[in-house]
Amino acid sequence: MAVMATQTSAAIHRTPRSALTYDVLRLPRRPGAMIAVHETVESPARIGLDMIAIDRGAPLELDLQFQSVSEGVLVTGTVSAPTSGECARCLTATAGRVAISITELFAYPDSTTEATTEEDEVGHVVEGTVDLEQPIIDAVGLELPLSPLCSEDCPGLCAVCGVALAEAEPGHHHDQVDPRWAKLAGMFTEDPAGDDR
Repeated sequence: MAVMATQTSAAIHRTPRSALTYDVLRLPRRPGAMIAVHETVESPARIGLDMIAIDRGAPLELDLQFQSVSEGVLVTGTVSAPTSGECARCLTATAGRVAISITELFAYPDSTTEATTEEDEVGHVVEGTVDLEQPIIDAVGLELPLSPLCSEDCPGLCAVCGVALAEAEPGHHHDQVDPRWAKLAGMFTEDPAGDDR
């Protein structure tokens, strides 16, 4: 027999500990009971990779459902936030947006799931709260590019002088002599009087 999710009027509140820790004591432990949370909070830390991330204090837009299941609290929904970083080719500042989906089970302390799984396999309801920070960190890390680009066709930097090629004059180049031939090039220069030596 299928259990229908029922929306409850109780509210889930964030705890003072963290912007991403929620008190789920008001969520009835009746399978199918559900509370929706739609809010924007400040990111408690820099979340992402070396070259691109959600900055600390950036707005995290949360659209979540906390649903009671027999073994714990199932949290599903989406999180979106602005990102900032630098282009992997030309090192100019870049900005964008990341959106992730969350599906995370938090096991009750006395549940079979908690007793039969490793500590890091599932989340845990701890003192009536669930902490979404680590699942969000993990999901954002998988979603962001390892080498962000300011544009798909970014030409990068000049290997000789380091100028951004997108901003350099057309045909930017450097005349270079192979260092292995540099001494020979000096031996065959023309005499100022015009006599070849």
